[in-house]
Amino acid sequence: MKIKLLLIVCCFTCSACSIVPVKSWQKATLASEAMRFGGPNPMIKKFDEHIYTSKEGTKGGGGVSGGGCGCN
Repeated sequence: MKIKLLLIVCCFTCSACSIVPVKSWQKATLASEAMRFGGPNPMIKKFDEHIYTSKEGTKGGGGVSGGGCGCN
């Protein structure tokens, strides 16, 4: 039973993967503003930042990389 379930899960996992490269005419669709993280609406990003600020108790630093030690 466990082997059968494992085979089914492996088949579903392998079928979800893709090895087909993106064609040049498909890259425009993937680069559209609607595919951007947060969506095309900037208010969604502000809303998500507000929720993050409320949960974490901190604000800012969203575009800065690095740790708290001051190094980049």
